[in-house]
Amino acid sequence: MNTILEQALRLPMPERRKLADDLYDSIVSGSDGFSLSQEQRSEIDRRLADLREHPDKALPWGDVRERLRKVA
Repeated sequence: MNTILEQALRLPMPERRKLADDLYDSIVSGSDGFSLSQEQRSEIDRRLADLREHPDKALPWGDVRERLRKVA
């Protein structure tokens, strides 16, 4: 694992969420040809707000990945 990721994983959860949001914003605002429609952006914002309001509803990525592998 690289040093930057190790440092990020040691951050408290609120700071990790902020970092993830900032990284995401830097990706979608970049000029590499990746862009979202306003509708897509609104949906992502809605889902992020829901996740922040109800963090207990979230599933770990490993669980989601396993469920997807079983149905694929």
